[in-house]
Amino acid sequence: MAIHRRHSRNLEGDSNEHELHAVTRSDDGTAGERAHGREQAQQEKPKKKMRMPGNTAFKQQRLRAWQPILTPKQVLPTLFLIGIIFAPIGAVLLSYSNRVHEFTLTYTDCDSLAPRDGSFSDMPTTAFEYPTFESYQTPQWTYFTNSAASNPSERQGCTIRYDVPGDMEPGVFMYYKLNRYYQNHRRYIKSFDQLQFQGEYRTAKQLDDADCKPLGKTDDNRPIYPCGLIANSLFNDTFSLPVQLNGAGVGGLDRTYNMTDRGITWSHEGDKYKYPDNPPAGEQAYVPPPNWAERYPGGVYSDEHPLPTLADDEHFQVWMRPAAFPDFSKLYYRNDDEVMATGLYEITVNMNYPVKEFGGRKSIVFSTVSWAGGRNNFLGIAYIAMAGFCVAVGLLFTLRQLIRPRRVGDLGLLSWNQPNVKSE
Repeated sequence: MAIHRRHSRNLEGDSNEHELHAVTRSDDGTAGERAHGREQAQQEKPKKKMRMPGNTAFKQQRLRAWQPILTPKQVLPTLFLIGIIFAPIGAVLLSYSNRVHEFTLTYTDCDSLAPRDGSFSDMPTTAFEYPTFESYQTPQWTYFTNSAASNPSERQGCTIRYDVPGDMEPGVFMYYKLNRYYQNHRRYIKSFDQLQFQGEYRTAKQLDDADCKPLGKTDDNRPIYPCGLIANSLFNDTFSLPVQLNGAGVGGLDRTYNMTDRGITWSHEGDKYKYPDNPPAGEQAYVPPPNWAERYPGGVYSDEHPLPTLADDEHFQVWMRPAAFPDFSKLYYRNDDEVMATGLYEITVNMNYPVKEFGGRKSIVFSTVSWAGGRNNFLGIAYIAMAGFCVAVGLLFTLRQLIRPRRVGDLGLLSWNQPNVKSE
Protein backbone atom coordinates (compact mmCIF):
# COMPACT_ATOMS: atom_id res chain seq x y z
CA MET A 1 0.00 0.00 0.00
CA ALA A 2 2.82 2.35 0.82
CA ILE A 3 4.46 1.65 -2.44
CA HIS A 4 1.20 2.29 -4.27
CA ARG A 5 0.67 5.66 -2.55
CA ARG A 6 4.26 6.74 -3.31
CA HIS A 7 3.78 5.82 -6.91
CA SER A 8 0.54 7.76 -7.03
CA ARG A 9 2.25 10.84 -5.62
CA ASN A 10 4.95 10.47 -8.25
CA LEU A 11 2.32 10.28 -10.92
CA GLU A 12 0.62 13.37 -9.51
CA GLY A 13 3.96 15.20 -9.44
CA ASP A 14 4.69 14.29 -13.05
CA SER A 15 1.22 15.43 -14.03
CA ASN A 16 1.72 18.77 -12.29
CA GLU A 17 5.07 19.25 -14.00
CA HIS A 18 3.48 18.55 -17.38
CA GLU A 19 0.73 21.04 -16.63
CA LEU A 20 3.31 23.63 -15.52
CA HIS A 21 5.31 23.14 -18.71
CA ALA A 22 2.14 23.42 -20.76
CA VAL A 23 1.16 26.64 -19.01
CA THR A 24 4.68 27.99 -19.46
CA ARG A 25 4.65 27.17 -23.15
CA SER A 26 1.23 28.74 -23.45
CA ASP A 27 2.43 31.92 -21.69
CA ASP A 28 5.56 32.04 -23.83
CA GLY A 29 3.49 31.74 -27.01
CA THR A 30 1.11 34.48 -25.93
CA ALA A 31 3.99 36.82 -25.03
CA GLY A 32 5.67 36.12 -28.36
CA GLU A 33 2.48 36.85 -30.23
CA ARG A 34 2.08 40.11 -28.31
CA ALA A 35 5.67 41.18 -29.05
CA HIS A 36 5.24 40.32 -32.71
CA GLY A 37 2.00 42.29 -32.78
CA ARG A 38 3.69 45.32 -31.24
CA GLU A 39 6.55 45.17 -33.76
CA GLN A 40 4.09 44.88 -36.64
CA ALA A 41 2.04 47.81 -35.30
CA GLN A 42 5.17 49.92 -34.98
CA GLN A 43 6.16 49.07 -38.54
CA GLU A 44 2.69 49.92 -39.86
CA LYS A 45 2.51 53.18 -37.87
CA PRO A 46 3.64 56.12 -40.10
CA LYS A 47 6.83 57.78 -38.97
CA LYS A 48 6.44 61.33 -37.73
CA LYS A 49 8.23 63.83 -39.94
CA MET A 50 11.03 65.65 -38.19
CA ARG A 51 11.62 69.33 -38.86
CA MET A 52 15.05 69.24 -37.30
CA PRO A 53 17.87 69.83 -39.85
CA GLY A 54 20.25 66.99 -40.50
CA ASN A 55 23.23 66.55 -38.24
CA THR A 56 25.81 67.86 -40.67
CA ALA A 57 28.41 70.57 -40.33
CA PHE A 58 26.68 72.74 -42.89
CA LYS A 59 23.11 72.40 -41.58
CA GLN A 60 24.17 72.71 -37.94
CA GLN A 61 26.43 75.69 -38.75
CA ARG A 62 29.63 74.08 -37.56
CA LEU A 63 31.69 75.06 -40.59
CA ARG A 64 34.85 76.99 -39.97
CA ALA A 65 34.32 80.73 -40.29
CA TRP A 66 36.37 83.89 -40.19
CA GLN A 67 35.13 87.34 -39.33
CA PRO A 68 37.47 90.30 -39.78
CA ILE A 69 37.95 92.78 -37.00
CA LEU A 70 37.40 96.17 -38.58
CA THR A 71 39.91 98.67 -37.27
CA PRO A 72 40.48 102.29 -38.33
CA LYS A 73 43.71 101.26 -40.08
CA GLN A 74 41.68 98.96 -42.33
CA VAL A 75 38.45 100.89 -42.81
CA LEU A 76 39.76 104.41 -43.45
CA PRO A 77 42.12 103.50 -46.33
CA THR A 78 39.33 101.39 -47.87
CA LEU A 79 36.91 104.33 -47.85
CA PHE A 80 39.46 106.66 -49.45
CA LEU A 81 40.40 104.00 -52.02
CA ILE A 82 36.75 103.56 -53.07
CA GLY A 83 36.42 107.31 -53.47
CA ILE A 84 39.61 107.55 -55.54
CA ILE A 85 38.45 104.74 -57.87
CA PHE A 86 34.78 105.71 -58.23
CA ALA A 87 35.30 109.43 -58.89
CA PRO A 88 37.17 109.07 -62.22
CA ILE A 89 34.85 106.25 -63.35
CA GLY A 90 31.85 108.49 -62.77
CA ALA A 91 33.53 111.42 -64.50
CA VAL A 92 34.27 109.32 -67.60
CA LEU A 93 30.72 107.92 -67.76
CA LEU A 94 29.23 111.39 -67.35
CA SER A 95 31.53 112.85 -70.00
CA TYR A 96 30.64 110.24 -72.62
CA SER A 97 26.95 110.51 -71.77
CA ASN A 98 27.07 114.25 -72.46
CA ARG A 99 28.73 113.60 -75.83
CA VAL A 100 25.63 111.75 -77.00
CA HIS A 101 23.48 114.02 -79.17
CA GLU A 102 19.78 113.71 -78.48
CA PHE A 103 16.59 115.68 -78.98
CA THR A 104 12.89 114.96 -78.44
CA LEU A 105 9.81 116.11 -80.38
CA THR A 106 6.45 115.59 -78.64
CA TYR A 107 3.54 115.53 -81.09
CA THR A 108 0.66 114.56 -78.77
CA ASP A 109 -1.21 117.86 -79.23
CA CYS A 110 -0.52 118.33 -82.92
CA ASP A 111 -4.19 117.68 -83.75
CA SER A 112 -5.35 120.48 -81.43
CA LEU A 113 -2.53 123.08 -81.54
CA ALA A 114 -1.03 122.88 -85.03
CA PRO A 115 -2.60 124.71 -88.02
CA ARG A 116 -4.70 122.64 -90.42
CA ASP A 117 -4.36 124.79 -93.56
CA GLY A 118 -0.96 123.50 -94.62
CA SER A 119 1.02 126.28 -92.97
CA PHE A 120 3.56 125.66 -90.22
CA SER A 121 3.66 127.21 -86.76
CA ASP A 122 6.20 126.98 -83.94
CA MET A 123 5.78 124.13 -81.53
CA PRO A 124 5.28 125.16 -77.88
CA THR A 125 8.39 125.02 -75.71
CA THR A 126 6.91 122.12 -73.73
CA ALA A 127 6.77 120.00 -76.90
CA PHE A 128 10.50 119.70 -77.64
CA GLU A 129 13.85 119.25 -75.88
CA TYR A 130 17.42 119.76 -77.12
CA PRO A 131 19.42 118.87 -73.99
CA THR A 132 22.78 118.45 -75.74
CA PHE A 133 22.68 121.44 -78.12
CA GLU A 134 23.26 125.03 -77.04
CA SER A 135 21.52 126.74 -79.99
CA TYR A 136 18.83 125.51 -82.37
CA GLN A 137 15.83 126.64 -84.36
CA THR A 138 12.39 126.12 -82.85
CA PRO A 139 10.67 123.11 -84.48
CA GLN A 140 7.44 123.69 -86.41
CA TRP A 141 4.43 121.52 -87.18
CA THR A 142 1.22 121.28 -89.18
CA TYR A 143 -1.72 118.88 -88.98
CA PHE A 144 -3.32 117.26 -92.02
CA THR A 145 -6.23 114.99 -92.87
CA ASN A 146 -6.66 112.81 -95.94
CA SER A 147 -10.01 111.07 -95.96
CA ALA A 148 -9.37 109.69 -99.47
CA ALA A 149 -6.41 107.56 -98.35
CA SER A 150 -7.03 103.87 -98.99
CA ASN A 151 -5.11 102.93 -95.86
CA PRO A 152 -7.12 104.00 -92.78
CA SER A 153 -3.91 104.52 -90.81
CA GLU A 154 -2.82 107.32 -93.18
CA ARG A 155 -5.92 109.52 -93.00
CA GLN A 156 -4.64 111.96 -90.38
CA GLY A 157 -1.21 112.97 -89.23
CA CYS A 158 1.35 115.58 -88.28
CA THR A 159 4.27 116.93 -90.28
CA ILE A 160 7.15 118.23 -88.17
CA ARG A 161 10.07 120.37 -89.34
CA TYR A 162 13.00 120.23 -86.97
CA ASP A 163 16.55 121.50 -86.82
CA VAL A 164 19.64 119.33 -86.41
CA PRO A 165 22.10 121.90 -84.98
CA GLY A 166 25.19 119.72 -85.37
CA ASP A 167 26.29 116.62 -87.22
CA MET A 168 25.08 113.43 -85.57
CA GLU A 169 27.61 110.68 -86.15
CA PRO A 170 26.42 107.12 -86.81
CA GLY A 171 24.80 105.18 -85.42
CA VAL A 172 21.74 107.37 -85.38
CA PHE A 173 18.63 105.91 -83.77
CA MET A 174 15.01 107.03 -83.88
CA TYR A 175 12.67 105.98 -81.07
CA TYR A 176 9.04 106.53 -80.24
CA LYS A 177 8.50 107.46 -76.61
CA LEU A 178 5.39 107.00 -74.47
CA ASN A 179 4.73 108.60 -71.08
CA ARG A 180 2.36 107.43 -68.35
CA TYR A 181 1.86 104.09 -70.12
CA TYR A 182 1.96 101.20 -67.64
CA GLN A 183 3.01 98.03 -69.43
CA ASN A 184 4.20 96.34 -66.25
CA HIS A 185 0.75 95.26 -65.02
CA ARG A 186 0.83 91.53 -64.28
CA ARG A 187 -2.31 90.72 -66.26
CA TYR A 188 -1.01 92.71 -69.24
CA ILE A 189 2.45 91.11 -69.23
CA LYS A 190 1.00 87.56 -69.17
CA SER A 191 -1.57 88.23 -71.89
CA PHE A 192 -0.22 86.18 -74.82
CA ASP A 193 -0.07 82.55 -75.92
CA GLN A 194 3.40 81.16 -76.60
CA LEU A 195 2.09 78.02 -78.33
CA GLN A 196 0.19 80.21 -80.78
CA PHE A 197 3.35 82.21 -81.49
CA GLN A 198 5.17 78.93 -82.18
CA GLY A 199 2.73 78.16 -85.01
CA GLU A 200 0.43 75.71 -83.23
CA TYR A 201 -3.26 76.15 -84.03
CA ARG A 202 -5.20 77.13 -80.92
CA THR A 203 -8.98 76.92 -80.68
CA ALA A 204 -11.13 79.71 -79.32
CA LYS A 205 -11.75 77.72 -76.13
CA GLN A 206 -8.05 77.06 -75.58
CA LEU A 207 -7.21 80.74 -75.97
CA ASP A 208 -10.10 81.86 -73.79
CA ASP A 209 -9.12 79.43 -71.04
CA ALA A 210 -5.47 80.57 -71.16
CA ASP A 211 -3.79 83.90 -70.39
CA CYS A 212 -5.22 85.63 -73.48
CA LYS A 213 -8.66 86.07 -71.91
CA PRO A 214 -10.60 88.35 -72.54
CA LEU A 215 -9.00 88.76 -75.98
CA GLY A 216 -8.67 85.09 -76.90
CA LYS A 217 -11.84 84.88 -78.96
CA THR A 218 -14.54 87.07 -80.49
CA ASP A 219 -18.17 87.24 -79.43
CA ASP A 220 -19.07 84.75 -82.18
CA ASN A 221 -16.48 82.28 -80.86
CA ARG A 222 -13.69 82.78 -83.42
CA PRO A 223 -10.05 82.58 -82.26
CA ILE A 224 -7.96 85.77 -82.37
CA TYR A 225 -4.45 85.88 -83.84
CA PRO A 226 -2.33 87.20 -82.27
CA CYS A 227 -4.33 87.02 -79.06
CA GLY A 228 -3.95 88.95 -75.85
CA LEU A 229 -3.77 92.48 -74.50
CA ILE A 230 -0.19 93.23 -75.60
CA ALA A 231 -0.78 92.39 -79.25
CA ASN A 232 -4.12 94.20 -79.33
CA SER A 233 -2.53 97.41 -77.98
CA LEU A 234 0.31 97.42 -80.54
CA PHE A 235 1.63 100.94 -81.18
CA ASN A 236 0.29 101.84 -84.64
CA ASP A 237 1.57 105.37 -85.30
CA THR A 238 3.80 105.20 -88.39
CA PHE A 239 6.67 107.47 -89.42
CA SER A 240 8.13 108.50 -92.75
CA LEU A 241 11.87 108.66 -93.31
CA PRO A 242 13.43 112.02 -92.37
CA VAL A 243 13.96 114.35 -95.34
CA GLN A 244 16.62 117.07 -95.34
CA LEU A 245 15.18 120.26 -96.88
CA ASN A 246 16.56 123.34 -98.65
CA GLY A 247 18.25 121.61 -101.54
CA ALA A 248 20.62 119.50 -99.48
CA GLY A 249 20.47 116.62 -101.97
CA VAL A 250 21.91 116.08 -105.43
CA GLY A 251 20.88 118.78 -107.91
CA GLY A 252 19.48 121.00 -105.20
CA LEU A 253 16.74 118.53 -104.31
CA ASP A 254 15.65 117.48 -100.86
CA ARG A 255 17.59 114.50 -99.54
CA THR A 256 16.03 111.53 -97.77
CA TYR A 257 18.02 110.35 -94.80
CA ASN A 258 17.89 106.58 -95.14
CA MET A 259 16.97 104.62 -92.05
CA THR A 260 15.86 101.01 -91.66
CA ASP A 261 13.59 99.05 -89.37
CA ARG A 262 15.73 95.93 -89.69
CA GLY A 263 17.94 95.08 -86.75
CA ILE A 264 15.88 97.06 -84.26
CA THR A 265 15.42 94.03 -82.00
CA TRP A 266 17.66 91.26 -80.71
CA SER A 267 18.96 88.90 -83.38
CA HIS A 268 17.30 85.81 -81.87
CA GLU A 269 13.94 87.45 -81.16
CA GLY A 270 12.38 86.21 -84.42
CA ASP A 271 12.99 82.60 -83.35
CA LYS A 272 10.05 82.90 -80.95
CA TYR A 273 7.56 83.24 -83.81
CA LYS A 274 6.40 80.79 -86.48
CA TYR A 275 3.73 81.20 -89.14
CA PRO A 276 0.49 79.63 -87.83
CA ASP A 277 -0.78 76.27 -89.02
CA ASN A 278 -4.02 76.03 -90.98
CA PRO A 279 -7.03 75.28 -88.78
CA PRO A 280 -8.07 71.60 -88.63
CA ALA A 281 -11.30 70.52 -90.30
CA GLY A 282 -14.31 71.90 -88.51
CA GLU A 283 -12.39 74.64 -86.69
CA GLN A 284 -12.79 78.38 -87.14
CA ALA A 285 -10.14 80.46 -88.95
CA TYR A 286 -8.21 83.14 -87.09
CA VAL A 287 -9.40 86.77 -87.05
CA PRO A 288 -7.34 89.88 -86.21
CA PRO A 289 -7.48 91.55 -82.79
CA PRO A 290 -10.17 94.24 -82.36
CA ASN A 291 -7.71 97.14 -82.64
CA TRP A 292 -6.27 95.68 -85.88
CA ALA A 293 -9.62 95.24 -87.60
CA GLU A 294 -9.48 98.50 -89.61
CA ARG A 295 -6.39 97.31 -91.45
CA TYR A 296 -8.23 94.24 -92.73
CA PRO A 297 -11.39 94.68 -94.86
CA GLY A 298 -14.35 93.18 -93.07
CA GLY A 299 -12.21 92.61 -90.00
CA VAL A 300 -10.99 89.22 -91.30
CA TYR A 301 -7.84 87.76 -92.81
CA SER A 302 -8.01 86.94 -96.53
CA ASP A 303 -5.78 85.98 -99.45
CA GLU A 304 -5.26 89.68 -100.24
CA HIS A 305 -4.68 90.52 -96.57
CA PRO A 306 -3.22 87.36 -95.01
CA LEU A 307 -2.14 86.69 -91.46
CA PRO A 308 0.94 88.73 -90.46
CA THR A 309 4.33 87.05 -90.50
CA LEU A 310 5.36 87.92 -86.97
CA ALA A 311 8.85 86.44 -87.37
CA ASP A 312 9.62 89.27 -89.83
CA ASP A 313 7.73 92.05 -88.05
CA GLU A 314 10.38 93.57 -85.82
CA HIS A 315 8.12 96.42 -84.70
CA PHE A 316 5.76 93.79 -83.26
CA GLN A 317 8.65 91.96 -81.61
CA VAL A 318 9.88 95.18 -79.99
CA TRP A 319 6.39 95.92 -78.66
CA MET A 320 6.03 92.41 -77.23
CA ARG A 321 8.83 93.12 -74.76
CA PRO A 322 6.94 95.18 -72.12
CA ALA A 323 8.72 98.07 -70.42
CA ALA A 324 9.34 98.10 -66.68
CA PHE A 325 8.52 101.78 -66.17
CA PRO A 326 5.63 104.01 -67.32
CA ASP A 327 7.93 106.31 -69.34
CA PHE A 328 9.81 104.36 -72.00
CA SER A 329 11.24 104.51 -75.51
CA LYS A 330 11.21 101.79 -78.16
CA LEU A 331 13.44 101.70 -81.22
CA TYR A 332 11.75 102.35 -84.58
CA TYR A 333 14.50 103.22 -87.10
CA ARG A 334 18.28 103.13 -87.20
CA ASN A 335 21.18 104.16 -89.46
CA ASP A 336 24.58 102.70 -88.66
CA ASP A 337 26.53 104.17 -91.60
CA GLU A 338 25.56 107.75 -92.47
CA VAL A 339 25.95 111.04 -90.64
CA MET A 340 22.76 112.99 -89.99
CA ALA A 341 24.20 116.27 -91.21
CA THR A 342 23.41 119.70 -89.83
CA GLY A 343 20.29 121.18 -91.40
CA LEU A 344 16.52 121.42 -91.49
CA TYR A 345 14.58 118.14 -91.69
CA GLU A 346 10.97 117.12 -92.09
CA ILE A 347 9.20 113.99 -90.90
CA THR A 348 5.56 112.90 -91.24
CA VAL A 349 3.72 111.03 -88.50
CA ASN A 350 0.48 109.15 -89.18
CA MET A 351 -1.36 109.61 -85.90
CA ASN A 352 -3.51 106.64 -84.87
CA TYR A 353 -2.53 105.71 -81.33
CA PRO A 354 -4.70 107.27 -78.58
CA VAL A 355 -2.87 108.49 -75.47
CA LYS A 356 -4.88 111.51 -74.30
CA GLU A 357 -7.54 109.28 -72.73
CA PHE A 358 -5.12 108.29 -69.95
CA GLY A 359 -3.14 111.56 -69.83
CA GLY A 360 -0.19 110.15 -71.74
CA ARG A 361 2.19 111.68 -74.27
CA LYS A 362 3.92 110.37 -77.38
CA SER A 363 7.16 111.67 -78.83
CA ILE A 364 9.91 111.09 -81.38
CA VAL A 365 13.46 110.81 -80.05
CA PHE A 366 16.59 111.05 -82.21
CA SER A 367 19.79 109.95 -80.52
CA THR A 368 23.34 108.77 -81.08
CA VAL A 369 25.24 106.36 -78.83
CA SER A 370 28.67 106.03 -77.26
CA TRP A 371 30.62 103.00 -76.04
CA ALA A 372 28.70 103.37 -72.76
CA GLY A 373 25.29 103.35 -74.49
CA GLY A 374 22.75 106.11 -74.96
CA ARG A 375 22.36 109.33 -73.02
CA ASN A 376 22.00 108.46 -69.33
CA ASN A 377 23.61 110.67 -66.69
CA PHE A 378 22.35 108.61 -63.77
CA LEU A 379 25.18 106.05 -63.72
CA GLY A 380 27.94 108.67 -63.84
CA ILE A 381 26.26 110.78 -61.17
CA ALA A 382 25.77 107.69 -58.98
CA TYR A 383 29.49 106.83 -59.14
CA ILE A 384 30.51 110.41 -58.33
CA ALA A 385 28.01 110.63 -55.48
CA MET A 386 29.26 107.37 -53.98
CA ALA A 387 32.86 108.57 -54.27
CA GLY A 388 31.99 111.80 -52.47
CA PHE A 389 30.11 109.91 -49.77
CA CYS A 390 33.02 107.53 -49.09
CA VAL A 391 35.56 110.36 -48.93
CA ALA A 392 33.32 112.41 -46.63
CA VAL A 393 32.76 109.48 -44.28
CA GLY A 394 36.49 108.71 -44.37
CA LEU A 395 37.36 112.29 -43.37
CA LEU A 396 34.74 112.27 -40.62
CA PHE A 397 36.06 109.08 -39.04
CA THR A 398 39.66 110.22 -39.47
CA LEU A 399 38.91 113.36 -37.44
CA ARG A 400 37.08 111.25 -34.88
CA GLN A 401 40.08 108.94 -34.56
CA LEU A 402 42.51 111.84 -34.19
CA ILE A 403 40.43 113.73 -31.64
CA ARG A 404 39.13 110.87 -29.51
CA PRO A 405 40.93 107.62 -30.32
CA ARG A 406 40.03 104.39 -28.60
CA ARG A 407 41.89 101.14 -28.08
CA VAL A 408 40.52 98.12 -29.92
CA GLY A 409 39.15 95.51 -27.52
CA ASP A 410 38.95 97.87 -24.53
CA LEU A 411 36.86 95.96 -21.96
CA GLY A 412 36.22 99.15 -20.07
CA LEU A 413 33.83 100.23 -22.83
CA LEU A 414 31.46 97.33 -22.24
CA SER A 415 28.06 98.42 -21.01
CA TRP A 416 28.24 96.58 -17.70
CA ASN A 417 31.58 98.23 -16.93
CA GLN A 418 30.19 101.74 -17.24
CA PRO A 419 29.81 103.65 -13.96
CA ASN A 420 26.35 104.94 -14.82
CA VAL A 421 24.89 101.45 -15.35
CA LYS A 422 22.87 100.41 -12.32
CA SER A 423 22.85 96.80 -11.29
CA GLU A 424 19.40 95.32 -11.15
